Amino acid sequence: MLKRSLMSLFDLAEDPTEIELLLAFDNDDKESLEWCQRHVFPELEKRGVDAVVVEFTPLGYLKLHEYLNALAGLANGNWLMFWNDDAVMQTKDWDQRITEHDGRFLCLRMPTHNQHPYAIFPIVPRDWFYLLGHLSNHQLTDATISQISYIVGIMQNIDVEVVHDRFDITGNNQDDTFKNRPMLEGNHEHHADFNHVGFRNKRLADANKIAWYLKRIGQPSEWFEQVMLGKKDPWEYMLSDEQDPNAQVRVHD
Repeated sequence: MLKRSLMSLFDLAEDPTEIELLLAFDNDDKESLEWCQRHVFPELEKRGVDAVVVEFTPLGYLKLHEYLNALAGLANGNWLMFWNDDAVMQTKDWDQRITEHDGRFLCLRMPTHNQHPYAIFPIVPRDWFYLLGHLSNHQLTDATISQISYIVGIMQNIDVEVVHDRFDITGNNQDDTFKNRPMLEGNHEHHADFNHVGFRNKRLADANKIAWYLKRIGQPSEWFEQVMLGKKDPWEYMLSDEQDPNAQVRVHD
């Protein structure tokens, strides 16, 4: 899966040498790392890809965001793009579609996952990490970043197609990780739940920081201002037919 996923990225990129790849491995999974050293890394080297491998003491599925935050702190690129080994790129020159937005503070969304309104594999400026001190402060990184981006009004669709080859979508890859993944969502009274008031307030605090930053760099932030005045529903665009044609998201008071 990992080899297919990575080769789809770099074989379709306009310039693979301008892309930095950061990979996280648990240090108790030597078998996977050794397999990649034999079968994946030589192929990346042929394509001129700069790959960085970071070994972690296992953090577990509940701390996925901590893996991402750690990798973001090591990144050198202008944009940080999330990726999974069950994602397969379909669009040629996808990297150019990202760099077209250089200089703007946006969350770039590649529609996938049955047209889910979230940016399932969000692409954000590296400044996001330095401004907030994290990419996400919750396990559900795509949901966290997507909700903040919709609240602030910086979600931008890009014409890049990705297949999310996940069991509940395609019927493929029903591995142990998928079957046994714990999710911190569904009980809003639990302190670690995505919809607990504490995490809702944290997302709003991050949105406020980004809105402040937009003013500093001269990027319009009228959407957020209207949201804060109560004149705009923050989820209006997220739940629109354009962003959520299959009604996959519902917002409850």
